[in-house]
Amino acid sequence: MTAPRVPLFFMLAGLLGLAGCSTHQPVSLYQLDSGSPAQPAQTAGMSVLLGPVVVADYLQRETLLQRQNDGSLQGSTDGRWAGSLSSDINQLMLRQVAGQLDSQRVVLAPAPTGFSPDVQVLLTITRLDSGKSQPAILDAQWRLIDRRGQVRDNRIVHLQEEHAGTTASQVQAQGVLLQQLAQQLSVALKPLANQPPIAEAPRKSAPVQAKPAEPQKPKMPMATPIRTDMEVFRF
Repeated sequence: MTAPRVPLFFMLAGLLGLAGCSTHQPVSLYQLDSGSPAQPAQTAGMSVLLGPVVVADYLQRETLLQRQNDGSLQGSTDGRWAGSLSSDINQLMLRQVAGQLDSQRVVLAPAPTGFSPDVQVLLTITRLDSGKSQPAILDAQWRLIDRRGQVRDNRIVHLQEEHAGTTASQVQAQGVLLQQLAQQLSVALKPLANQPPIAEAPRKSAPVQAKPAEPQKPKMPMATPIRTDMEVFRF
């Protein structure tokens, strides 16, 4: 009596398998477009320490977020980041800034041992997202610290880029915004390339120790003749 039920069991299993295949469509993986930065040729160019680069907490995930018309964010159903978005941003900014400055002395924080930068860039990215009907938007702020530890520039940047609405075009637009940010940052960095060297503080000579004063000898009181009324007779 169980024999006729065997084909039905396999038929149901096959239908469930087809249903599973239809609902689990492949998800595309995306990386930021770093453009075509020039290869820096100068090995003794401007030295720049890029970072720390702080990326907003909501971007610290593999999910590719979509900005909705009401301002909310939803995870994309057809795409996600291929790796760490923060790492992609760091590498894009590094290559773009090094190419704009034509210097191979642009490094990411933390600084390697013995590296003395002309300028340190403190960069914060507070927004980088888009949506099918929302443009790509980048909000960032940078501070430039010279070799003396002085803040030479502080700027808040807001950039916007339109796209075709597809996920691929949104990722491309976000990459373009970061390229524009790197270009503006490089323009601000170039005037700081010719900083005067820091003059070494003159070494203070060791203070000359004064010779200890010789103890003064007690002064002997001067003998004063004592006058008396007595007379001395000599024979």
